[in-house]
Amino acid sequence: MLKRAALLALAVCVPLSACGLQPMYAGGSNSTVAQGLAAIDVPAIPGRDGWLVRNALKDRLHVARAGQDSVAPAYRLDVRLDDALEGLGVLNDDTISRERRILRSRYQLIDLATGEILLDATAGSDAGVDVVSSEYATIAAEQTALENLAKDVAERMATRIALTLRERERGAAQ
Repeated sequence: MLKRAALLALAVCVPLSACGLQPMYAGGSNSTVAQGLAAIDVPAIPGRDGWLVRNALKDRLHVARAGQDSVAPAYRLDVRLDDALEGLGVLNDDTISRERRILRSRYQLIDLATGEILLDATAGSDAGVDVVSSEYATIAAEQTALENLAKDVAERMATRIALTLRERERGAAQ
């Protein structure tokens, strides 16, 4: 039975190795993608939502902190955010019982050497928030939703940026 399972696993792995998939961060922190991500300057983004997204991006992109070994920026990431809160559930007495928080981002990755826009894209996410009788609890839920949305949007942006840098590397290698 164990031998059969090992053969089955091997049979599945052989076709996968020929499909062209390869790790994005092959080479660890020395890979071209990882070095490209570390060389992105993320200027300040206005507002609390901007502060949250910028910090999440810096964490995700592994941007060097002040006082540590710094990498000269090769790219700049310009980000514009749209944060909206809309009522969803309305009760008979016209009070809102559920809200939807929406965070959308329009961003551009710019090559500082050439001024070329390498990526012009959008990312977004939304979350539902229950409106309860305690105003404090509702405000806390809205803020928590914003924090989670900021992380999600930053993750989506970083993934798309990494894909762009990998494609650029492949184009330069050919």
